[in-house]
Amino acid sequence: MFDQIRNRIRPGMPPVLACLFLGLTTMPAAALDLPDPLTDDDFIAFDQAQAELGQLLFYDKVLSGNRNIACATCHHHALGSADGLSLSVGEGGAGLGTLRTAGSGSDRIKQRVPRNAPALWNLGHRDVKFLFHDGRVATADGYPSGFLTPAGSRLPEGLNSILAAQALFPMTSGDEMAGQADENPVGVAAARGAHEVWPLVAEQVRGVEAYEPMFIAAFDHVQSRDDITIVEVVNAIAAFIGTDFRNHDSPFDAYLAGDDTAMSDAEKRGMELFFGEGGCSECHAGPMLSDQSFRAIGLPVFGPGRTRPSDPMARDVGRLAETDDLDDAYSFRVPFLRNIALTAPYGHNGAMPTLEAMVRHHLDPKASTLQWTLDQAVLTKADWLAPIDGLILGDASETQRILARIDVDLPLMSYAQVGDIVEFLHSLTGKTATNRPLGRPDTVPSGLPVD
Repeated sequence: MFDQIRNRIRPGMPPVLACLFLGLTTMPAAALDLPDPLTDDDFIAFDQAQAELGQLLFYDKVLSGNRNIACATCHHHALGSADGLSLSVGEGGAGLGTLRTAGSGSDRIKQRVPRNAPALWNLGHRDVKFLFHDGRVATADGYPSGFLTPAGSRLPEGLNSILAAQALFPMTSGDEMAGQADENPVGVAAARGAHEVWPLVAEQVRGVEAYEPMFIAAFDHVQSRDDITIVEVVNAIAAFIGTDFRNHDSPFDAYLAGDDTAMSDAEKRGMELFFGEGGCSECHAGPMLSDQSFRAIGLPVFGPGRTRPSDPMARDVGRLAETDDLDDAYSFRVPFLRNIALTAPYGHNGAMPTLEAMVRHHLDPKASTLQWTLDQAVLTKADWLAPIDGLILGDASETQRILARIDVDLPLMSYAQVGDIVEFLHSLTGKTATNRPLGRPDTVPSGLPVD
């Protein structure tokens, strides 16, 4: 065993680090606290007809104010349910992923979406408690709707899941789907409040005749287009996301189910570190590989920030904005990890371009952030946004406040050990993750182009 550890010490490594590595060993899998295998019974059983309807709505730009962006634009099947960008380009852009443009002239985007587009894998799991990076949509048994959201008491009732509650909000953002207040009625409504957007979007859907029989077939209580509300729209989208992005057939899942040959030796070493002395599973625990807590890992900041209306400066204080608890400053939801290798870049703002960079950041957040440069972000070219892109990054005081809140402290690892953990993270990719049952439709009922 000593020889195995010694071989992981890199030439030229400072003696103090080499000594630390001698104390970081792995343990047999039998001694690890591994999660139980996922099964389909762990997930909400959505209606198939609603899921098929939701597929079309998810890809249909009729849900946006200017009819030029769909949910799928930032959560596309071809991009692992995300968009491949650090900060998304929402309403006003064109194209997909790293090829997406930011518009031109009067139609160019006003700012980037302040946060990275989160992946959608397995969000139909029955135990999902929070959505969005700051958890601003949450399950809440004490509320009439069953959910706590920015809409408060104006949230419509009858939502079938937290996924449906989450789906309500991108269409209310001027930078994401609504458009600006001087561009269309939805944008005007969004400036007044989210609850004023939803009836207008539902009316746009009702205006597409081809949708009427589909809603009638999918929902027993819908007898005509007049019965279609935003609740049916987002319930169908939730059924689609919860069904089509359900995936747990990775090598790791096979290993949990008893197939000892499903993972390579490097993947097993990474697993042993992840669930053992590497400490990763202190946060990435349970069947979804997240304890759904909120942690401050000190990522470098850039872009416009998701700034609170009362805040005198541009920044993103994370969970604090939802709880007003200073202990939550700069903390974000611990993400689920299945299919994580498909959804680069990483972090609430996509600051880390690769899995290796993200793992290394966890091991020494302060050094990682202080050495980080803006060219590591994956951003759509938009010269007019350059001053905004670097605004928060150039604020040394804000950087120090972020670094002071870091609450992860993991043991140092060698290059080989980091590589093994990255191999383990790749073992979380499902065999059928890139071949979903429904996927992208060729056309949508509105006749609008499909990204």
